[in-house]
Amino acid sequence: MPETSRRGLLFGATALSAGALLTACTSNEPKNAQPAGNSQPAADDKPGKPVTIGFAGPQADHGWLNAINVNAKSRAEEYSEVSLEITEGSNDTAAQIGQVKTLINKKVDVLVILPADGKALTQVGLEAMKAGIPVVNLDRIFASPQAYRCWVGGDNYGMGLNAGHYIGEQLKDKANAKVVELAGIDNLELTKQRSQGFSDALKNYPNIKLVARQAAEFTVESGQAKMAQLLQAQKQFDALWNHDDDQGVGALRAIQQAGRDEFIMVGGAGAKSAMDAIKADNGVLKATVLYPPTMAASAIDLARALGQNKGINGLSEMEIPTSLTLYSAVVTKDNIDQYLPTGFN
Repeated sequence: MPETSRRGLLFGATALSAGALLTACTSNEPKNAQPAGNSQPAADDKPGKPVTIGFAGPQADHGWLNAINVNAKSRAEEYSEVSLEITEGSNDTAAQIGQVKTLINKKVDVLVILPADGKALTQVGLEAMKAGIPVVNLDRIFASPQAYRCWVGGDNYGMGLNAGHYIGEQLKDKANAKVVELAGIDNLELTKQRSQGFSDALKNYPNIKLVARQAAEFTVESGQAKMAQLLQAQKQFDALWNHDDDQGVGALRAIQQAGRDEFIMVGGAGAKSAMDAIKADNGVLKATVLYPPTMAASAIDLARALGQNKGINGLSEMEIPTSLTLYSAVVTKDNIDQYLPTGFN
């Protein structure tokens, strides 16, 4: 046989063998073969091993903060194997540090901490992690990622971004539209992020101009006073974005007292009072952008998964993620019934 024919025959035989091998690998796998991925049980509603979760948050002196506590307690009660050790909230950082240290000394299995001040509480978060107690850092973030196993919280920038896009879409066909902003406490990073997101969204609508911005203090009283100033200074505008529904209660009082209704208003956070007004649809408030306090329930879910060495149902990984940012949905009369149960007092 000529050498060339011999080589062709050998090549053909090799190709046939490779094809047969490939077919064997893809078509004849054992029926009990396991796919790559999470072989650990995912977190679910079925009771697992007992877990004691320590929960430390700031003083519930605001509707949203109170809703954080309510969500944490109610979610923990859904799990028969979860015990919740909850501290009396404090806005005094030294007091909150002491409360967390007490939970560490009690040797809870997992800690959930919403710090009054993320930077100030970082050290005690590190202490817990070094003591072998994983920390779920809720919302206000610690200064070091070593101080927590997982962070879960809201999207302040996204909140402003979505508020801006909603207002932009409502006014996109109006020439020389004017918008005003009632912000929160100006020295807080979250307020800066919300304002930045709002500003960035409005850049997509060249016909809209932000003509005034006033900072309030997340309280009804400050909302009323600062809104009254805005109304006096701006004789006409087309939309208002208010960062917080608690201060929005005061803002609405000022609006009603001034007899103004030529603009639409968008709130922030998702208070029940705001949702009720949106559903009634008989005033200026047409939407609110969520900053969901249900994040506290999610933090309990994550802490339970950590305590039971489980992953999250729906994800392939064997571990929970290191961070989870919640979406700031825009609630309007079109979807109000879906979100109304999440509204807080």
